[in-house]
Amino acid sequence: METINKKFGKRIRELRMMQNISQEELGFRCQLSKNYISDVERGTRNVSLKVIEKFAKGLQVPVYYLFVFQQNNSVHE
Repeated sequence: METINKKFGKRIRELRMMQNISQEELGFRCQLSKNYISDVERGTRNVSLKVIEKFAKGLQVPVYYLFVFQQNNSVHE
């Protein structure tokens, strides 16, 4: 089962790639380090609500949009 941290990280990476920006650029926009962005995308960080808001602003999307995860075949997630 994929954790919420992994799902969130994949979503951040997906949105970043859709905008064709680097981790460094996203970090600049969000006022977070490139290493922090990398950790989030790999699902190794447990982000706070404040950081979620920074991601939404940096990616110029509503907060809820960060949680629109792609469906997979697992019924129990």
